[in-house]
Amino acid sequence: MKEEIKLLKSKIIDDLQSIKRIYDKLNREKGKIENTPNEAQSINIGYYLHNLYNAFENIFLNVADVFENQVKEKSRWHYSLQKRMTLNIEDIRPKVISKEASNYLDELRRFRHIFRHSYDYEIDWERLKIVLKKADKLQGIYEKEIRDFIGFLDKLSEQDNAG
Repeated sequence: MKEEIKLLKSKIIDDLQSIKRIYDKLNREKGKIENTPNEAQSINIGYYLHNLYNAFENIFLNVADVFENQVKEKSRWHYSLQKRMTLNIEDIRPKVISKEASNYLDELRRFRHIFRHSYDYEIDWERLKIVLKKADKLQGIYEKEIRDFIGFLDKLSEQDNAG
C-alpha cells in the first residue's frame, strides 16, 4: 500500500502543477481582454476552463482508484465522483475538497460538458464571466484543501513505514 500511496501523492502533485500552469495561462488570457473578448479569446478561455476541470477530475479519479477502487455510476459519473470527494469516508480517507470548492467546480463541470460536446456552439461572454468568477474563487481555496489531503497521504505512508 505504501508504494500506491506515494504514487498517488506524486500524481496529485503533478496535477497541482498542471492546475497552476492552467491558471497562469487563463489569467494571462483574461488580462488581454479590454471589454469583450473576440472569438479567439473566448475559445482560448473556454479551452483553459475545460482543461482546468479535467485536471481536477484527474485528481479525483486517482483518489477513487486508490481508496474506493471504482467509479460505478455510469450516468452522471462526473458529478457523482466530484461529490464523493467532499465526503469524509470513515476509516478510509478524509475529504479531498470542501463543499464550497465542489460548488465552484460544478460550474466548471457544466461548462466543460457544453464546451466539449457542442460542435456548433458560440460562447456567450456573459455566461463565460460567471464560470470565470467561479474559477477565480476556486483558485483561492483549492490548493490548501488538496495539500491537506496530501498531508493525510504522508501520515498514511508513515504509518505503513512504522508497521
